[in-house]
Amino acid sequence: MTPTPDIWAALPVKEFADAKQRLAPLLTPPQREALAATMLEDVLAALAGANLAGILVNTLDPLAAGLAHRYGARVITDDARAGHTGAVAAMARVLTREGHDGMLVLPGDIPRVTAGEINALIAAHREAPSFTIAPAHDELGSNGVLCLPPEAVPLRFGDNSYFPHLDTARRHGIEPTIVPLAGFALDIDHPDDLRALLRAAPAMPTRTLTLLRGFGV
Repeated sequence: MTPTPDIWAALPVKEFADAKQRLAPLLTPPQREALAATMLEDVLAALAGANLAGILVNTLDPLAAGLAHRYGARVITDDARAGHTGAVAAMARVLTREGHDGMLVLPGDIPRVTAGEINALIAAHREAPSFTIAPAHDELGSNGVLCLPPEAVPLRFGDNSYFPHLDTARRHGIEPTIVPLAGFALDIDHPDDLRALLRAAPAMPTRTLTLLRGFGV
């Protein structure tokens, strides 16, 4: 049996005070801050139940750091304000320096992700060097990216990163493994995403869903 590689989750988290501004038509600033924190907790809970060697969170937000520690995650602050791409690159450097086999990058706003989906993405990986990806529902975002080793492929996140990531992997001689997964696919950025979350079936008893129903969204 092939041994399970030493894979760490890498989770960049922006400060909650500035989170989810595109949801302003539906939510007040305190509601958006609460939503960001609650979605992060749902993601951390899924990661804590998955087959991972560890969880690394890159943030300067005290509440995010507290949640991370509650779920056994390690917190760093290297380049935490350098955007999603810069924060992920900093985590990749740390994991490479420490000799870990792989890095699974995911955002903190995919509250329907499950430990089972995370394990499925990990199980789909090929021998290093390899690149495995779970796209966003619109095939624009890269919501789950597994690199073996952690710096196997230079990552650059943004509103349209999925196909560029596939191209970058191929330029580095790696054929990507694509794993569509419903929980990874639904990230919450726009009002339409919130509506999709509320009507997603089957309903999942996430903290996020409970919060939104309490808001009356």
